[in-house]
Parts: sequence; C-alpha cells; structure tokens
Amino acid sequence: MTRTKALEDRVVEAGLMSGDLTFPMLYAPELLKKEFKSSVADMKNSVANRMNAQASCAGHFIETHIDEAYKGDWCHVDMAGPDSRNDGRATGYGVALVLGLCKAHGFC
Repeated sequence: MTRTKALEDRVVEAGLMSGDLTFPMLYAPELLKKEFKSSVADMKNSVANRMNAQASCAGHFIETHIDEAYKGDWCHVDMAGPDSRNDGRATGYGVALVLGLCKAHGFC
C-alpha cells in the first residue's frame, strides 16, 4: 500500500521480477480512519472490525506516524499471510521483493 501510483507500480513490477508477487491494497484513509478510534488514546493500534481491511488499516496506522515534513515515498507490504507454510517453516517471502525495490546490485 502506498499513496502514489508510481511507487505502487514499482512494487508490483518488483514483485513480478522477483517472484514475490504483490497486489495493490486499498488506500482510503478517509474510509478507514474510524477504525482507530480510542476513548483513552490518540489512536489504537488495532482495528475496530477485524473483518475490515486489516492490511490496509496497518498501512494507514504506519502512515499516521510518518513525519508530515517527510516528502518521500513509502509503502507498506503486508507479509503476515505468506510468511510461513503450514508446517511452520518460513517461506522467505519479501526478501527478494525488498531487494528488487532497492535495486540491489546484481538483482533483477
């Protein structure tokens, strides 16, 4: 998830090149902001409705903690689902994707 189409396209392309496939997530802070309401804090680190776009909400939670003066791009790649297999072993998902995004020497 990112707020810019250019970075979204770059993440999808890096996924295609690396084999760590990605799919754009919902970017709609105006719709999801209410998920973080708290009676005791500025916001809570959990969604009110566990069935409501948890991955996108996680990205919005991160976004709210990025300094407003920061003008660069950022993205949230939710790796919670594909990070492990049913046998408990890690898949390594995301390593090749991050290297592709960073344009690591000798990669892609």
